[in-house]
Amino acid sequence: MELGSSATMSRELVVLAFTYVLVHYLTGVILRSKRASLPLPPGPRGYPVVGALPLLGRAPHRALAALARLHGPIMHLTLGRQGLVVASTPESARLLLKDHGGSFLDRPVDDAGPMVLAYGAQDLVFAPYGPKWRRLRRECSAGLLGPKALADWADTRHEEVGRMVRAMSRRGEALEVPEFLFAAMANMIGQAVVGRRVLDEAGGEATREFKEMVVELMTTAGLVNIGDFVPAVAWMDLQGLGRRMRRLTTRLDRAWSRLLSDHEVAMANRKQDGSRRTDLVDRLIACRDHAEDVGDGVTDLNIKAVLNNLFTAGTDTSSSTIEWALAEMLVNSAILQQAQAEMDEVVGRDRLLQESDIRHLPYLRAICKETFRKHPSTPLNLPRISTEPCKVQGYHIPKGTRLVVNIWAIGRDPAVWPEPERFDPGRFMTEEGRKVEPMGSHFQLIPFGAGRRMCAGARMGVALNI
Repeated sequence: MELGSSATMSRELVVLAFTYVLVHYLTGVILRSKRASLPLPPGPRGYPVVGALPLLGRAPHRALAALARLHGPIMHLTLGRQGLVVASTPESARLLLKDHGGSFLDRPVDDAGPMVLAYGAQDLVFAPYGPKWRRLRRECSAGLLGPKALADWADTRHEEVGRMVRAMSRRGEALEVPEFLFAAMANMIGQAVVGRRVLDEAGGEATREFKEMVVELMTTAGLVNIGDFVPAVAWMDLQGLGRRMRRLTTRLDRAWSRLLSDHEVAMANRKQDGSRRTDLVDRLIACRDHAEDVGDGVTDLNIKAVLNNLFTAGTDTSSSTIEWALAEMLVNSAILQQAQAEMDEVVGRDRLLQESDIRHLPYLRAICKETFRKHPSTPLNLPRISTEPCKVQGYHIPKGTRLVVNIWAIGRDPAVWPEPERFDPGRFMTEEGRKVEPMGSHFQLIPFGAGRRMCAGARMGVALNI
C-alpha cells in the first residue's frame, strides 16, 4: 500500500513538474510572440556589422535630423550591435523623457567616455541611477546648483563680472572676448566649488592651458567612437580616441588632485575661521569622512569626477552660449539696440547689471532663450539607456536600447518655430512665448534636457548665461 502510494505521488510530482515547465515555456512563447508583433520604430536599414554608423557623418545631429524627416519623430537605428532610439520633436521627447522616463534612467556606462573621462562613471553625469547618484546630486544642488545656493553665491558672480569688465577695459584694444568669458566662468564656479579663484586674468598661460584641456574634453566626448558600438574592434582603437582620452585624463587628474589636496590643506589651516563660507567640496569631503552607508558613500574619485563635470561642462557650455548670443546681436544690430535701450531704461549707465534686475528685463531673457533654441550647447543630449522593455506609440523598445533626444532638431522644427533659421527674440515676447522656460517643462525648449536625469546644472546655466 505504501509503495503504491509512493509511486502515485512520484507520478503526480513528475506530471506537476512537466505541467509547470510546459506552462512556463508556453507563457514565454506567447509573450515573445506578443512583443514580436510590435515593431521597432521606423529607421534606416544600415550596413552589415556597422549598421547605421556611416550615416552619422561629422555632424550627427544634422544627419539624424535629416533621417527623422524621412522616418518620423521616433526613429530606431542599429549602430553596430547597439539599438538607438532618437526623438526629434517636442512631443516625442515628452513621451520618452517624461511619460516613459522611468524606463530610461541609466546611462551607457561601458563606453570609453564614461570609463576613461568620468573615472569609471563615478561622476554626476554618468553614475548609475541609484543611492550614489542621488547623494551626489543632492549635495551639488545644496552647495552650488540649487536655487538657494545660486542666491547665496550671487555676489560672487557679480564680483567676477566686474573683474572681467575692468580687465577688458584696461586692454584698450581689440581683444578675444571668449578668453575673458571662459576665465570669468571658471572663477565663478571655482569660488563656489573650492572657495577660491582658479584662473588668472584672461590671456595667462594657466588660462590658455586649462581652456585647451576643456575644449579637448568636450570635443573628444562628442565624437562617435566605433569601439563603443562594435566591441570586437574596441581593442584596436581605430580612431585613436582611447589614447586621446587617456592622455587628457592624466592631465586633468593632476589638476583635480592638486585642487583637492590644496583645498584639504586650506580646510585644516582655516578650521577655526567660522566666517568662511562652506563651499561644495567642503560638503563632499564631509560626506566622504562621515560615510555610513556604503551604497551612497562619497570617495575621492567621486569628488574629482564632480570637479571634472563642473569645471569642464560648466565653463565651456556657458561661455559658448554667451559667445553665440553676442555674435547674433552683432549681426542683428536692431536686436542689440533694443537690448541696450531696455538696459538703459531699467539699469541705467551708472552701475552694473545685478541679477535682481533680470526679472525686469524681458527682452534680455528672450535673447537668452532664443540663443538656447538656435544654438544649444549640446545638440544631442547625453544618451540614456532603457532598463526595461517598453511600448511607445505602438512601437516596441527593447531593454538595453539607447535613447538620444535631438535638441538641435527640436529647436529647428518649423512646425514649432516659424522661420527657424532666423534669430528672433520676439518669439519669446508674445503672451505664450513669455511662458516658455528652458527648465525641462516646455519640451519645445529643452537645452538642458528633461526628466529625472536632466542636467543638474540647468539653473546655474541659466544664471551664468543671463
